[in-house]
Amino acid sequence: MQKIIIGREQEQQILLEIVTTEGADMLAVTGRRRVGKTYLIRTYFENRIHFEMNGILNASLQQQLQNFDIALKGVSSKKIKGNLPALNWIDAFEKLTKHFEAKKSSKKIIVFIDELPWLDTHRSGFLAAFDWFWNSWAAKNNILVIICGSAASWMTSKIINNRGGLHNRVTKRIHLQPFSLAETENFLQYMHVNISRYQVLHLYMALGGIPHYLKEVKKGQSAAQNINRICFEKNGLLVNEFDNLYNALFVNARQHISIIKALASKNKGLSRAEILAATKLADGGSFSKLLSELEQSDFIASYLPFDKLKKETIYRLTDEYSLFYLKFMRSKKNVNWLQLAVTPAYKTWSGYAFENICMKHIEKIKQALGIAAVYTEVSSIYYKGDAKDKGAQIDMLIDRQDNVINACEAKFTDKPFLITKAYATDLRNKLQVFQQKTGTRKSLFLTFITPYGLVQNQHSIGFVQQEVLAENLF
Repeated sequence: MQKIIIGREQEQQILLEIVTTEGADMLAVTGRRRVGKTYLIRTYFENRIHFEMNGILNASLQQQLQNFDIALKGVSSKKIKGNLPALNWIDAFEKLTKHFEAKKSSKKIIVFIDELPWLDTHRSGFLAAFDWFWNSWAAKNNILVIICGSAASWMTSKIINNRGGLHNRVTKRIHLQPFSLAETENFLQYMHVNISRYQVLHLYMALGGIPHYLKEVKKGQSAAQNINRICFEKNGLLVNEFDNLYNALFVNARQHISIIKALASKNKGLSRAEILAATKLADGGSFSKLLSELEQSDFIASYLPFDKLKKETIYRLTDEYSLFYLKFMRSKKNVNWLQLAVTPAYKTWSGYAFENICMKHIEKIKQALGIAAVYTEVSSIYYKGDAKDKGAQIDMLIDRQDNVINACEAKFTDKPFLITKAYATDLRNKLQVFQQKTGTRKSLFLTFITPYGLVQNQHSIGFVQQEVLAENLF
C-alpha cells in the first residue's frame, strides 16, 4: 500500500516552509508515543533524509554510540577515521560533520534524530555534544536538524527551554496530536475499512486517534469485534500496552500511573488537592512536574471552573486507551467485549468517553452551533450540594461573548435520546443552581450533543434550545 499522509495539513505546511528556506534550522517534534511522529517525517521527506538515527530505550552509552556508527556507515560511501567506533558523543558528531563536508551537497542537509531523550543517558555527555555540534558547525550551514521525542516534557525543558548553548536554537516546533474523528475516518477509509460514523466513534472511544492502534482495525469486522480482538484476545496489540506506554515515557512511571488511575476513578475530574489525597503523593514542585508531564504528553487535560479560580483547576483523564484499559482491561482475564458492551459499566464509561471527545472537538461543536467566529471560553461546574442546597454538575459550558452560555449535555446512545419527566426536572435544577451560584445574567441555552438527536416530546420541545449530532463532530 502506497504511503500517504492523512491530515496533518498545518504540520506539512511547517515542513514545507522550513525545508525551502536557506540556512540552519532546528525542528523539534513532540507528541505521545504511537501518534505518528516518525511516520510523518519519513513519509514527508521520503528519500531526502541524509542521516537518520534512533535512540534506544534503556541502552548503555556504548550501545547508543554503536547505534550511531551503524547509522553513519549506512549513509557513508567513504571511510571516516578508518571507521573506528566513536569514542564519545563529541567524537560521533565530529564524524558526522566530516561526512557532510565530504559530500558538499548544494541542497539543504536533513538530519533526523528520533527519540532524542533516550540518547541522553546518565553521564553520557550527549546534550553537551549536541550543543557543540549545533553551535560549532550546524548553525553555520544550510541544514535542517529534526529532533523528535515522545517525552514532551524532556524535549521542552532540555531543548526548547534550554538556558545554555541550545537556548532559542529551536526555530520551529510541531506538537503532533492524535487524529481527530475526521482524520480517523479518513485513515480507516485509506485502509479500506468502511464503517458507519457511529462505529468510528465507538472505535475512537476505546483506541483514541492513535494511528498505530488504528492500523490494527480490520475490514469486515464491527467496531466491537475489532476492539475485542485488539484489546482482549491473547495476542492483541493493546493487551500489554498500558505499562509499556508509560514506562517508555517516564523515568519513574509509577507516580504518573497513580495519577492516571486516580483520574480514571472519577468521571467529574479531580482538583489538585483531590489527586493528592487519592494518590498519597507529596505536594510541591515535583507533583506539579508530574501533572505537567502528563498534560504535555496528552494523557490528561486541565479545565478551569466557571468562576476561574486557578486553585480549583480540574484535571480529567483524556487519553482514550488509558481510560478504556483501566475500566475494562486491567485484571480482567478471559473477558469478551461483546459481553461487556451491554453492562452498566459500559454505559458509565461510554458517557464519560463521549464527553471527552466532545471537549476535544469543541471547534466542530461551535461550527454546528453557528458561533465559530464568536469568542468563547469552555469550562465546567460542580457543586456537591448539602442538606440545604441541591448539587449540580455541568461538564461543558461554552461561555460566549455574545451574552449566551451553552450548557451542554453529552449523551452517547445507539438511538435518539429520550428526555423523561424526571430527567427534565433534574436538568432544570442544574440550570437553576448554576444561575444562583454564579449570578450570571447571560441567557442559558440547554444544548444536547448526541449521536442521533433527541426524541421530540413535551420535555424536549421548547426546553432544549440547540442540538449537535455526532455527525457534526467529523
